[in-house]
Amino acid sequence: MRQPDDDAPDLSVRAMDNLRYIRETMESAGAFTAVPGWGGVAMGVTALLAAAAATLQPFPFEGIWLRIWLAEAALGTLIGGLTMWHKASRGQTSLLSAPGRRFVLAYAPPVVVGALLTLVLARTGQAHLLPAIWLLCYGAAVMTGGALSVRAVPVMGICFMLTGLVALRAPAAWQDPLLAAGFGGLHIIFGIYIARRHGG
Repeated sequence: MRQPDDDAPDLSVRAMDNLRYIRETMESAGAFTAVPGWGGVAMGVTALLAAAAATLQPFPFEGIWLRIWLAEAALGTLIGGLTMWHKASRGQTSLLSAPGRRFVLAYAPPVVVGALLTLVLARTGQAHLLPAIWLLCYGAAVMTGGALSVRAVPVMGICFMLTGLVALRAPAAWQDPLLAAGFGGLHIIFGIYIARRHGG
């Protein structure tokens, strides 16, 4: 009768290795679901406040007007990041997981392009193009990042880009209302939808 080989790998060890491989494969193939719905609503509310303050400025596209919208961009980024982290931790997932890293890699390039164009246009006297650039670049970021998330996110990105296209042709008086419609209205509408359909 043949004795079992002492060097043969233990079945439980092989089973655990197989389970770990399956779990890592499923994680890397999964969608990024930590997009925050209520965080989007909060971003929308602060954008509406920023639009109201920016509309009161006597010199649009420069000075205090530009500082208001840059401060709103920083605040929106902070709100989005914190609420995304909160939703991910509540769902016992990590923002550093494979879906999270892919989301950031798809989302970040259009945002970086928008930031660089902001610097250039503000310094060359073409700041009147900034609302359209912001809406288009943010829309592209949401659409590309959202391709790795729930279906509502890339749809929101498309809506931002359409709003940006309108801003390209719209007169100066329409720019703050269009920014309010995009960064305010779209964030609130899609944020409520995502919160109700996809949990928070």
